[in-house]
Amino acid sequence: MANKREHRKDHTMKPIIEIAESVGLTEEDLEFYGRYKAKVKLESIRKFERVSGASLILVSAMTPTPAGEGKTTVSIGLAQALNRIGKKTIAALREPSLGPVFGIKGGATGGGLSRLLPADEINLHFTNDFPAIESAHNLLAAILDNSIFHGNPLNIDPRRAVWRRVVDMNDRSLRNMVIGLGGTTSGVPRETGFDIVPSSEIMAILCLSRSYRELKEKIGNILMGMTYDNAPVLAKDMKVEGAATALLKHALLPNLVQTTEGTPAIVHGGPFANIAQGTNSIIGTDLALRLSDFVVTEAGFGFDLGAEKFFDIVARYGDLNPKVVVLVATVRALKYHAGIDREGLNRPNPRVAVLGMANLRRHYENISKFNTQCIIALNRFAEDSDEEVRAVVAAAEDEGMNIAVADIFRHGGEGGIELAEKTARLAAAQQGPYRPLYDWNRPVEDKIFTVASEIYGAVSVDYQAQAKRDLDLIKKFGYDKLPICIAKTQQSLSDNPTLLGLPSNFVVTVREIKIASGAGFLIPITGEILRMPGLAKAPAAYNIDIDDDGNITGIG
Repeated sequence: MANKREHRKDHTMKPIIEIAESVGLTEEDLEFYGRYKAKVKLESIRKFERVSGASLILVSAMTPTPAGEGKTTVSIGLAQALNRIGKKTIAALREPSLGPVFGIKGGATGGGLSRLLPADEINLHFTNDFPAIESAHNLLAAILDNSIFHGNPLNIDPRRAVWRRVVDMNDRSLRNMVIGLGGTTSGVPRETGFDIVPSSEIMAILCLSRSYRELKEKIGNILMGMTYDNAPVLAKDMKVEGAATALLKHALLPNLVQTTEGTPAIVHGGPFANIAQGTNSIIGTDLALRLSDFVVTEAGFGFDLGAEKFFDIVARYGDLNPKVVVLVATVRALKYHAGIDREGLNRPNPRVAVLGMANLRRHYENISKFNTQCIIALNRFAEDSDEEVRAVVAAAEDEGMNIAVADIFRHGGEGGIELAEKTARLAAAQQGPYRPLYDWNRPVEDKIFTVASEIYGAVSVDYQAQAKRDLDLIKKFGYDKLPICIAKTQQSLSDNPTLLGLPSNFVVTVREIKIASGAGFLIPITGEILRMPGLAKAPAAYNIDIDDDGNITGIG
């Protein structure tokens, strides 16, 4: 088996045991999910120490266009390129959600010659982590309503039960509903609804846990609702944390797959960055740091969302220290933030591309606030003209910014050699640990304003009535020392998706603040953020198909 390779679609995949052996894992360390996927056992993770001097590289981006700028593709291509220049590298990435797969993206495993394999299986169910999270989350919801139905021994106020249900699909019709209809045998009627699985606190908890004990403890601390006496009701009060953790036994184990060039990839967890922490699991990144010299991980959407949360939440809980931020930019995003409409993005315009650099510059400057090195990866698309690429590179270099062109969609790792070499040099030059943006012990309002002003550029924060009531509860029950995970639009540095480029003199409006006491953070919700997306008029599902031989098309 050691030297045998099988052809799958247009790429040659190695058996997953070969990928495992390349980083020191053996057959005994794995739980196999077919020939090309495996989970790594917890006891096997613990037998390795973190590699001394290992470099963690965080891939983020400027504010993206609605179509995205290819962070996952760049992450995979950079990992492949680092391996090509002799750096033992693993990619540590998130799992795709079925909502975007069938909604807009049609797959979230990279593209071209920088992809995760097997792409169709990773995009569709993978190793069943998302279904397990969905089941654990909905078990808590069922137990909550069951407790209310059977005499309500915990004195829960049904109007203040905050634990909704989840499903991993974009379905706007499920956002708000009334349950318990149909008479006295069908439960107590109350308003609730569904969120998408990546927004589940169970997803956040899974990605922040490194043992079953920690996972169970965090689930037990989830706030389920409030009593009539205005006291919190936690999951452990309903004695359900053990059963929920049992459903997640295999989901906690990180998944091992490969890229188009045979680079190992740990793919685990999938919270969205606009409504959660937006990065893969701590346990997955930690495993990669124990097996390689370089680890490339990704934070969702722009630096203002996933990357800020990585630094201020994930890295602190996981004892992680990113040495370099790779800031993905594209010519089309630069033109988009200069005011060009989506129909005109493919028309060459070097001057406008340079005019759009204000947004990119803000993100680049923000990274320095965390005492971390930065390099721009100009992710080249086929329609980009040579003149546009040269103009952007020259403008960035004139401003003293580090930049490299990445043509990794068309050329794989070979197209990212310059980026890899410059990234490795920056990692070697990084002095000292990164610096968090704020102290967790500061008042909640101070933490929110710090992020809103320092990262977004807001002049002030306005708290609506519900948010003010939430602040009172947070202080009353001692949750005010938790970090903040702001839910905000990904389409703008502000909380208004129509404000492109570099907005100024704007106010961030906080509508409410969710208490994610199990995950260990607070979620200020700004603008019109939906935790259950809807499908477009022509969703990507229209393009996905399967033939009689089981070959899936239109995905990945």
